[in-house]
Amino acid sequence: MRRPTHTEARSARAAAGFLLPFLALFLLCFIAPIGYALHESLLKVERTGTLGLGGETNEVWAGLSNYTHALEDDRFTAGFGRVLLFGAVQIPVMIVLATGLALLLEAASARWVGFFRTAFFLPYGVPGVIASILWGFLYVPGISPLVEMAHSAGWDVDFLSRGTVLWSIANIVTWQFTGYNMLVLIAQLKSVPGELYEAARIDGARVWQIAWHIKLPLIRPALVLTTVFSIIGTLQLFAEPKVLKPLSNSIDSGYTPNLAAYNEAFTSNNQHIAAAEAVLLALVACVLSFSFLRLVGQREPKGATGPKGPKGSKGKKGGTSR
Repeated sequence: MRRPTHTEARSARAAAGFLLPFLALFLLCFIAPIGYALHESLLKVERTGTLGLGGETNEVWAGLSNYTHALEDDRFTAGFGRVLLFGAVQIPVMIVLATGLALLLEAASARWVGFFRTAFFLPYGVPGVIASILWGFLYVPGISPLVEMAHSAGWDVDFLSRGTVLWSIANIVTWQFTGYNMLVLIAQLKSVPGELYEAARIDGARVWQIAWHIKLPLIRPALVLTTVFSIIGTLQLFAEPKVLKPLSNSIDSGYTPNLAAYNEAFTSNNQHIAAAEAVLLALVACVLSFSFLRLVGQREPKGATGPKGPKGSKGKKGGTSR
């Protein structure tokens, strides 16, 4: 077996030096919290004395009982159904808006691109709590100019009622994150060679044909990335319902799974059940994300070398869409 040369050994040590800080932070900030949450989810508190009021508490092995308790909690399971409905509607709307804005801003005839790009991205710079407070003022009757204008037009609207509050939250999330997803898509569009567009224009392709047959297939990786991030973010929905909860009787302590776990830990003082709910939430996020990635991978034609050009075009084909 050939021994590595001095140069190779030196390069390996340099690579290890760059990797070690990342690995240390990864273990400290990712693996360790997950391991601690798993450990806490398998324990329970046992109290001594009559009716458990003896004053002494011990942590004992609970097995999967905390998970059983979490899954039997109607509020927790209803929160999962609520965020899944939320994601099924809000994510496609947000991705379509972000894609449309990205294509418009990257069009050859677009003007004031820098201004509009900054304006659309600006809501992402507003923290979720602040954004929820700002929109809360626009939702509360008696304060909101939107409600007053709706009432003036004869439309009786309540943005915080049981049937509409979920979509009011969806509006906040869409307003805040559409600009961020738009910039991700624009970054992908910037990497597309300009020769592809020029060849399509020479072949007589119109603007919408270039967008549909060239741009959209080539930004497919960015679309997949933003969708996966949106799925994970939807399951982690917390700040918006937490801030709007005092304003609406329709939001309870288990309105979303993340909110339910928070209240179990810091209101009911059941940190072990909260840990089990957090682990279940992470598992569902992983399953949905990998299922989406697998679905997208199966739909990709095998052996495809790139997106087809516009119908009737004899120009160059695009690069790989992976």
